[in-house]
Amino acid sequence: MKNEKERLIRELVEMGYIKSEAVRKAMEKVPREEFLPPDQRRYAYLDQPLPIGEGQTVSAPHMVAMICEVLDLKKGMKVLEIGAGCGYNAAVVAEIVGKEGHVYSIERIKSLYNMAKNNLKRLGYDDRVTVIFGDGTLGYPDAAPYDRIYVTASAPQIPPPLKKQLKVGGKLLIPVGSSRFYQNLILVEKIKENKYETHNLGGVAFVPLIGKYGWKE
Repeated sequence: MKNEKERLIRELVEMGYIKSEAVRKAMEKVPREEFLPPDQRRYAYLDQPLPIGEGQTVSAPHMVAMICEVLDLKKGMKVLEIGAGCGYNAAVVAEIVGKEGHVYSIERIKSLYNMAKNNLKRLGYDDRVTVIFGDGTLGYPDAAPYDRIYVTASAPQIPPPLKKQLKVGGKLLIPVGSSRFYQNLILVEKIKENKYETHNLGGVAFVPLIGKYGWKE
């Protein structure tokens, strides 16, 4: 498994997905196999999404690396993740923001909420990752504002609460488009209160974001 992980990380560096030492070190440190259902663990270091139950997936490693690089994460940042899944992505982000930072992660599916919470606790990340059960499209106002927000599911539009809960100078990354197969990855930068700049980073494919400001079940 160690050799497979090293090969994958080397390939992600060569392909340009991993650019910084911080992201490389985080992905080296976090054991992806430990977050997966037992029948998926042997595929942990293939660069592809993997099923984690309830019709949901954990993102491919190249997408996790891309999210971290685009967000330009730094030590001490407060980050909001929408879609905890199995907890893997949050663990990688937590490694980068360090014990000085904190990740708040919202999950709407109870079994995945429990999976993420248990995985993160078992692997020692519960001191810097808080998993919340609820509608991610509403954000988490209790800990707002956030330096960074990212969404691991596709939305029909950018949920207004997420824009509101972003700090001035902060960045929000979200796939926007259809509920299936194809979306655009949108980076939003908050220039000042009620002023945003958006950048289209190209095509992606994510599961749908369900909730008040997402898709209906």
